[in-house]
Amino acid sequence: MAVLPLFLCSSLVFLSSVVAQQGLQNGFYSSSCPKAEATVKSTVQAHFNRDPTLAAGLLRLHFHDCFVQGCDGSVLITGASAERNALPNLGLRGFEVIDDAKKQLEGLCPGVVSCADILALAARDSVDLSNGPSWTVPTGRRDGRISSSSEASNLPSPADSVAVQRQKFAAKGLDDKDLVTLVGAHTIGQTDCLFFRYRLYNFTATGNADPTINQALLSQLRALCPPNGDVSKRVALDKDSQANFDVSFFKNVRDGNGVLESDQRLWGDAATRTYVQNYAGSIRGLLGLRFDLNFAKSMIKMSSIEVKTGSQGEIRKICSQFN
Repeated sequence: MAVLPLFLCSSLVFLSSVVAQQGLQNGFYSSSCPKAEATVKSTVQAHFNRDPTLAAGLLRLHFHDCFVQGCDGSVLITGASAERNALPNLGLRGFEVIDDAKKQLEGLCPGVVSCADILALAARDSVDLSNGPSWTVPTGRRDGRISSSSEASNLPSPADSVAVQRQKFAAKGLDDKDLVTLVGAHTIGQTDCLFFRYRLYNFTATGNADPTINQALLSQLRALCPPNGDVSKRVALDKDSQANFDVSFFKNVRDGNGVLESDQRLWGDAATRTYVQNYAGSIRGLLGLRFDLNFAKSMIKMSSIEVKTGSQGEIRKICSQFN
């Protein structure tokens, strides 16, 4: 875990105070369920010890939740027409971790801790366990009562241009800095051959590879994802350190080693390139901590998207089912 300097943490405190105006607050469960955050953390730790790749899965799960209906746990609902069954959500992982934490918390504090908050806390803990930053998660979210696969079309896609990515993030109150910073979560991610193989063999129907791919990486990816191979095969999004939350992902994008088209396009846009360059040029020193700090700030912003608080929504007894 990166320890943020005190002078850099002041902006996090300010951001948390802004989030509080939306009904969230630090330590929301300090009286009603004092062991809530510790229980989530120990649950994530136990699952992480068995499978460290779940860290990226939980982080992605939270992101996909927040971009549809806001951060309300709607992605956790099961059902044929539910959000989690939409095409952009296929391959989401970590549901069992949230269910495990919820079961324990229902034993400790029945009907108190929302699934949406469990997911937000689990995402933070996943980054922490991956040698990334930690931050205080404002809590108080309530669970939504709507989960529809048709609404998942607004999720960012691996083939999105920067203009489209920018529009989708701006619609959620996130700017270019947030966009690049949050995409940095791919430093611990994996993806399926399905989502980038078109770049290797028939980019824009030319019969050739995407010219922005580094030739050495192209050879590696073609070996991992042959033309008629298994499209569900998992490939690291950060070829250098997929288990560590660091800035090597940005160095990869700078050097043409971005696996997803949407990631690599961040280098081709003047505005987003500036942020990629700032992060990529860093070592694990002050500039490395700048990414850590910015990631924490952007996560707090993202985690407050269209939240339901107060009397809105519900506190689910089982995260995969409406009450």
